[in-house]
Amino acid sequence: MTELLDLSPDELLSTTRAVRKRLDLERPVAPELVRECIELAAQAPTGSNAQGWHFVVVTDPAKRKQLADWYRDAFDMFYGDPEARVAELPQDDPHYLATTKRVIDSATYLAQHLAEVPVHVIPVVEGRVESGPVALHAAVWGSLLPAVWNFCLAARARGLGTCWTTLHLIHEQEAAELLGIPDTCMQGALIPVAHTKGTDFRPGARRDLDRIIHTDGW
Repeated sequence: MTELLDLSPDELLSTTRAVRKRLDLERPVAPELVRECIELAAQAPTGSNAQGWHFVVVTDPAKRKQLADWYRDAFDMFYGDPEARVAELPQDDPHYLATTKRVIDSATYLAQHLAEVPVHVIPVVEGRVESGPVALHAAVWGSLLPAVWNFCLAARARGLGTCWTTLHLIHEQEAAELLGIPDTCMQGALIPVAHTKGTDFRPGARRDLDRIIHTDGW
């Protein structure tokens, strides 16, 4: 049985970070570890018990490189000049500004090294939602994203790092063709997976909680 990190539930929930620079790009990830994480992902709630999720595990170097090329293309399109992005941030909260600068820096690192991450996991949900009411979108994505977060939590408990990314979805159709994903399904993310360099992650800095709590109305 896989040895788990000694983390309380609150520690697991508060220290499952978006890991980029501390992904170990040299150490392989055993397939059985990924399978264990997917087994726990499949314990997440799902609308009408549909269980319409799928997980495409990509380890082939050529396919990882192609996914990384599309990711980098989308990253450059979205971020452009990272310094200009920083200049657009709210400047009135120095702690938030410093944290976001670090996030942009590490995101740039991941865009440069994604092809080297040993495992890419692409969560997929059956069905496509191109339009329709918010309730429909919420139901479909609500039947996939909890499972993906379960995967990330399970990975953290096993000394694996993950990072929730979506930029490759700019090239969703091309990625679907590369991986043979049916056109009746939607990709929800691309999760890089690798062992972490150390396991001592801390809770992330967050803005004032009172800013986001609304009692009995906005």
